[in-house]
Amino acid sequence: MKKNALNHQSVLKAACSALLASVIALPVSAMAADAAASFPGDRPITLVVPYPPGGSNDTFARAVGMKLGTLLKTTVVIENKGGAGGSIGTMQVARAKPDGYTLAAVSSSFTTNAAIQPSLPFDPIADLRGVGLMAEGPFILAVRKTLGFTKVSELLDYAKANPGKLNYSSSGPGSSNQFATEMMNSLAKINMTHVPFKGMGPATNALIGDQVDVLIASGPSLLPAVGTGKATALAVTSSQKSQVAPDLPTIAADVPNYNFKIWWGILAPKGTPDAVVTKLNDALKQVTADEELKKFFIKEGAEAAYMTPADFDKEISDNINLWKKVARDSDIHVQK
Repeated sequence: MKKNALNHQSVLKAACSALLASVIALPVSAMAADAAASFPGDRPITLVVPYPPGGSNDTFARAVGMKLGTLLKTTVVIENKGGAGGSIGTMQVARAKPDGYTLAAVSSSFTTNAAIQPSLPFDPIADLRGVGLMAEGPFILAVRKTLGFTKVSELLDYAKANPGKLNYSSSGPGSSNQFATEMMNSLAKINMTHVPFKGMGPATNALIGDQVDVLIASGPSLLPAVGTGKATALAVTSSQKSQVAPDLPTIAADVPNYNFKIWWGILAPKGTPDAVVTKLNDALKQVTADEELKKFFIKEGAEAAYMTPADFDKEISDNINLWKKVARDSDIHVQK
């Protein structure tokens, strides 16, 4: 009888614990649902751009932010918070209250920076979560006009026959330009000397002025020079042809497995409720399908793009791991 009584008490205790847990869980899930249903209400959303005004992060954030605000029936405030290569503004968002009202507009440089800067003031994986993409696009491989190359194969054949003789410019050590070029060097088994500049303008001018041989950069940076005959575009860096430069072939046609794309997306502090992130992502999906915005992105050297929060998180993690490998293999590091 004692044994049966003990068993009965154990069963009763377990049942009470389960009931208590379910009672506690109900208000939490209900609160999350209520938060998503009322979000954003009459409160503005702050979209932090961790760079000064005028760059692609800022331009894209303003275009997307305006349409997001209209769709969500609120105001999206763009706050430029530059400094430390984007770290200051991104840190501000990482430390913000995780309620969906403070977000960051970042680009793929977020992952290249994370790959070569181990002492960032935030953890790019543990402190932030993906909301979704805004756009993505290829870089363009161009050579100085006087080099005379019109095909990627000609560039590669010359580089292989003359190791180290060609050089390439970039907007600085650890820049996306350097990563894109060193990735091509590695896969094509060629060696070109890196000549870093302080910014994209000087790097492009060096190509036009015949001071360097090669530059891989965005369409807006290179296509004006190509259009006026001051440089020759050879290919796009994406694995597939792009609307940004539809007449250009891909580097991958001559360098198997080569694929480099830049992207622009939105992040939220880790801990932001799934329901709120989903609502923001749903809005982004509608915005990036807008024909007016698609045309805007093409003019700016990108294509509107969509990605779920889970896929965006994976993209960020995969990018960081890839660029860490490229940095190790090519000795890419930030100069102190």
